[in-house]
Amino acid sequence: MRNDAVLPGVSASGMGLRLSQKFVFLLFLSGLVTLCFGALFFLPDTMRLKRIFLSKNENPAVTVGSDNVLSKKVPGDPEHQRAGLKGGEGATVKLKVSRKPSVTHGARTVERSVGSRAQDEWSPAKAHEPAARDERVTSAAQNGQRGSAYSYETFKKCLLKPPLGKNKGTPSDSETLQRREKVKEMMKFAWDNYKRYAWGKNELRPLTKNGHIGNMFGGLRGASIVDSLDTLYIMGLMEEYEEAKEWIQDNLDLNSNGEASLFEVNIRYVGGLLSAYYLTGAEIFKQKVLELGEKLLPAFNTPTGIPRGVINLGSGTSWSWGWASAGSSILAEFGTLHLEFVHLSELSRNPLFTEKVMNIRKLLNKIEKPHGLYPNFLSPVSGNWVQHHVSIGGLGDSFYEYLIKSYLMSDKTDEEAQKMYYSAMEAIEANLVQKSPGGLTYVAEWRGGILDHKMGHLACFSGGMIGIGADDGPAGQKQHYLDLAAEITHTCHESYSRSATKLGPEAFRVDAGAEATATRLSDRYYILRPEVIESYMYRWRLTHDPKYREWGWEAEEALEKHCRVEAGFSGIRDVYASTVSHDNMQQSFFLSETLK
Repeated sequence: MRNDAVLPGVSASGMGLRLSQKFVFLLFLSGLVTLCFGALFFLPDTMRLKRIFLSKNENPAVTVGSDNVLSKKVPGDPEHQRAGLKGGEGATVKLKVSRKPSVTHGARTVERSVGSRAQDEWSPAKAHEPAARDERVTSAAQNGQRGSAYSYETFKKCLLKPPLGKNKGTPSDSETLQRREKVKEMMKFAWDNYKRYAWGKNELRPLTKNGHIGNMFGGLRGASIVDSLDTLYIMGLMEEYEEAKEWIQDNLDLNSNGEASLFEVNIRYVGGLLSAYYLTGAEIFKQKVLELGEKLLPAFNTPTGIPRGVINLGSGTSWSWGWASAGSSILAEFGTLHLEFVHLSELSRNPLFTEKVMNIRKLLNKIEKPHGLYPNFLSPVSGNWVQHHVSIGGLGDSFYEYLIKSYLMSDKTDEEAQKMYYSAMEAIEANLVQKSPGGLTYVAEWRGGILDHKMGHLACFSGGMIGIGADDGPAGQKQHYLDLAAEITHTCHESYSRSATKLGPEAFRVDAGAEATATRLSDRYYILRPEVIESYMYRWRLTHDPKYREWGWEAEEALEKHCRVEAGFSGIRDVYASTVSHDNMQQSFFLSETLK
């Protein structure tokens, strides 16, 4: 930065000032210039990211930092990947990830389902390199200010196509249309019962017909309402959408003082509100999400900048989960903030949100990774790995998802995310990807060099993830990645087809002669999770092979038969039992992801 700057074209001697006055005046000017250049230094290099929704020859009047954080779309237009629309029938929808369920099975609390949905638009090197700064910054940014207010109308004009697709994505064949209408009916049934018995609570208990609040959201209410906004909108359930919007306007109180999961609040509330704003432009969603985003920032106040997993939304005090090894932070939790936080910076014109998540990348790139793998536990104090447990299922999953989606959402300019993702994929293939004796491809877990031949339901999102990343890997690897994605999706389908209910278990193993089946009682439950169906959707969008739609319909029929109860939908305790036992919980992600 320039401490000795003088105004161009102005002579100090011509100012008619005494030496001491000149010195004071120049000191003031140098401070002013330093302040301006310093502000420019930290502003996001937003115009460098020609967002995936922008046509190549359009430059909006405002600085646009990145694509819709929550546009979970893939090249070819898969709906459930929030990363860029290029197809016709899907809608811009919320980027969702696998989450911790609100249910306990027996004495064992369900394993955290953290992680499944990243977006980093510019690399730190580019963002902090004056020579690389794009000339098309706004005049406000040139003056060292945060920049002009975000313009939704300008954003809307830059969309390549309507968010809901041509003719709202209505399929041409009657069978597909009838099936789509059936899923819409399921959504309305789930919503109506939530409204009737649990309105304003976080989730519905359909057997006892009451609401559930839980302890993941720090006193926040209405998780199912916020989480479902985009699904209601893209399904055309406008009366229900307006009810949800009105509740958020009048009743979503962010002044809570409880202990919240940073990860869960981010993906359900921040993600839900951002998605709704980008779909509709309703200012109330923007207002609420920026207010909530500010409350999450204190979690990053650690020696390394790696956020802790739990935060008191009132006091800002944060700490690590009691079950996390040695007070560590979880890869899929601190790695599943990037997309939302980049957009918080975009909407607020405050670069602090982006700086926080960029710092996470900086640390991850600096530390050594065993065999190129990212372990699930990292100390927010020392910045070192706490133990070498690696999984693309619970505790790890959405970290990898956010990397590839960061790259795609940045219009493939985020080269750092690209490098991190494909390097991780290479290490995962070399160390975790296995083939069973029966020919099933699966992704095992890694515990200090020893393989655990277990694959969780959460890991089944990887069939979709690997597919959407196939285009941009190492030269000549596209077909390899497409084949790998197909094989993993096939294995996950087998985990469904080999159960009595045709729904998959929480985890299955490949050992002792059992393949794609749960061998432990504690792994047999199904809590309305979306990951397997999500991969079917990606595979359909990428290949248009009709078998993936048929697999999706098989799952819909199983949900109707085994999970639908009088007052909503419920998870089941054992997918292998011919007579099901329900867990009495309609998870918010069933509405926001599975049905979508």
